[in-house]
Amino acid sequence: MTNPSAQPSGGNNGGSGLAPNIASLLCYICVPIIAIIFLVIEKENRDVRFHAWQSIFLTIAFFAIYIVLWILLLIPVIKYLGMILLAIVGLGGLALWILLLIKAYQGERWQIPVIGEYAEKQANA
Repeated sequence: MTNPSAQPSGGNNGGSGLAPNIASLLCYICVPIIAIIFLVIEKENRDVRFHAWQSIFLTIAFFAIYIVLWILLLIPVIKYLGMILLAIVGLGGLALWILLLIKAYQGERWQIPVIGEYAEKQANA
């Protein structure tokens, strides 16, 4: 979902002193540490807060998925299925992460289904 009110890189700097698109991009790097830092220091810019929350929720979701997949690897009958799923989820996660980095840098609020809705609620709270 595109946010037409997003500021370009030279726009309104928030509590971090960074342009909103740069701060949003950084939320997806070194997750969840940087995202939490931006939640603490960025009180006004809802775009940055959205990306920070989405980044945190995505990290939690991937962590849960990886736990389930690693458990599948322990079951001999479906070990190879687990390995294939682990590779697919890993590559899909990498592609999603790159897409989120690009969209955040462009100043867009691209919502991941389900996770993006929760992030939107938290950013506006």
